[in-house]
Amino acid sequence: MSLAKYLQKWGLANPHALTETATSHIYTVTHQSETTILKLLKPIGIDDEAGGAIALRHFDGFGAVRLIQADKQAHLLEYASGENLTSLVEQGKDDLATGIIADVLNQLHSCPLPKNTDGLISLRRRFRSLFHHAEKPSSDPIFKRAAQLANHLLSNPLQICVLHGDIHHENIRHHPKRGWLAFDPKGLIGERTYDVANVLCNPITLPQLVCDETRLLKQSAILADKLMIEHKRILAFVYAHACLSVCWSLEDGMDSDSAWNVAKMAEHHIGDML
Repeated sequence: MSLAKYLQKWGLANPHALTETATSHIYTVTHQSETTILKLLKPIGIDDEAGGAIALRHFDGFGAVRLIQADKQAHLLEYASGENLTSLVEQGKDDLATGIIADVLNQLHSCPLPKNTDGLISLRRRFRSLFHHAEKPSSDPIFKRAAQLANHLLSNPLQICVLHGDIHHENIRHHPKRGWLAFDPKGLIGERTYDVANVLCNPITLPQLVCDETRLLKQSAILADKLMIEHKRILAFVYAHACLSVCWSLEDGMDSDSAWNVAKMAEHHIGDML
């Protein structure tokens, strides 16, 4: 459906193109006198974004932007117009940014698990690429070790909830009235610790910081304390997720150096779990 048709269908006005992603054309629009976000989904985005809509309905504005309207081809969302957390890190406020992420995650994860989880993606499905690479005889042995650990973690989950699935510094923005809010969830279900893992592989725009082992241990300790999750379990999920990220990068022909470095750093601190 075209932009014009959604303007009419949902009573929107004043469309302005904001950005384009792999999955969507994104506009700011006026809805009931408020500036909101309209995401018009590309064909690839119709399936990719479906779980995100389910997750946003579940969070219902608690720690995340509100989903105002949605169908298979478009989402109308609350607009968090302020800065993202990368800007805080760039200002030397890494600890503050990590604390904000923990506060947001505590809000997201406090939402009771729904009775109907249809449409949400399991963590085992999320890790398919890692399991696939681990089976290749020519693959680096780290994939086999990471796959074995991931299988153990996924087979013995703690604190299952609806997950954002892609928490990082640029997916949390400040709302002038409601504070820091997450957006663009993937819509996963599984152990809440997984939502921490990607945080410690970011911001991707600051690879030297991400690849600093002292920083990895300090920020993971802050998250462990504020989320009340065992520190070593967080590092185990970081290791598994970083290896998964390497697999995705290899499949997409993208640079994987930062994820490799994070995986190798984390591996040093979880030896007895492997």
